[in-house]
Amino acid sequence: MRIVFVAAPLQGHLLPLIPLAAACRDAGHDVVLASGGFPPDVLGLRTADIGAGFSLPRSAMRAALRHPLVARAEMRGTAGHGFVGELFGRANQSLVGPLLALAGRERPDLIVYESLSEAGAVVAGRLGIPSVLQENTLWPAPELFRAVTTSSAMAAQPTPDPELTLAVTPASVRPEPIGGALPMRPVPWSGGGDVPGWLLEPGPRPRVLVSRSTLAGPNDGDPGPAVVAAAADVDADFVLVRPAGNGQLPSNVRAVDRVPLNEVLPYAQGFIHHSGAGSVLGGLAAGVPQLTTPGAGDRRFNSALLARRGAGLAVEAKAITAADLTRLVTDESLRTAAQEVAAEIAAMPEPASVVPSLEALIRR
Repeated sequence: MRIVFVAAPLQGHLLPLIPLAAACRDAGHDVVLASGGFPPDVLGLRTADIGAGFSLPRSAMRAALRHPLVARAEMRGTAGHGFVGELFGRANQSLVGPLLALAGRERPDLIVYESLSEAGAVVAGRLGIPSVLQENTLWPAPELFRAVTTSSAMAAQPTPDPELTLAVTPASVRPEPIGGALPMRPVPWSGGGDVPGWLLEPGPRPRVLVSRSTLAGPNDGDPGPAVVAAAADVDADFVLVRPAGNGQLPSNVRAVDRVPLNEVLPYAQGFIHHSGAGSVLGGLAAGVPQLTTPGAGDRRFNSALLARRGAGLAVEAKAITAADLTRLVTDESLRTAAQEVAAEIAAMPEPASVVPSLEALIRR
């Protein structure tokens, strides 16, 4: 079976697809990742860059000019699906042509695409082959599918529904189940990077990892500056991953370049980040309490879900205090909830067990 996995050329969109793509490859199928801006490590999978014409800032500007009030709400994280549908509706237009050209070379039997890459569904429809929608956010994938396909940019584009939807959000975190979706374990994958040995063993004090978005932009929720300002008053050690600045740090704060968070989170007692879906799910899979910062897009929604489950705190980036950091590493209720969700995720079907369901789609 020949399978094309499609993601917007943004690492936060691509990384969640890699474990399933690798499982399909390991089952003997011919797999290619169609995206762009690839991370250092894609588990040896073949890649095809379809992102030459893709510009998220340009699409955002055009969508904001057409929908200024919704754009302002998006910056606060209160626009729901309204702006993201318009944004990625426009962005996906630039992916259809390159993806069709790739499909002409690869002749796929199946296309798997992430929640905001409906170009995959468009091309599957034109080829007359089945498609699979893989959830990669905490927003239910069918809701994002509808938001994009009914946007002003995509409404006239014939876009068939997926034959199968894969849902990765654990049930205790999701407000409502997705009817008919096949559950699949979210397997964290951070795209590689060198790991200092001291990050792969317990430290003398609680260790807290502090990360930020791979996308810089307004209200991106970077918690780093506030953590640095408060860290000296907290009995813990903090590790800034890819910090935005190079200023002087307190004695209990260290900075590292890109590291695979999936490898180092098991040795941490806390995880602070911008509320990206991949980071939330990665922290939950590791059973680590989180402090997340509400921000633009889906980040306010994500942080609220995590806090509602009791597995983390939601604090505005500029408002983080030493008391918040201390609670993160001392509140046993946070750790208990995080470990409960980790056990729930571990019990979900792994990607390899989902491969037969994909194979069945082309035997029908």
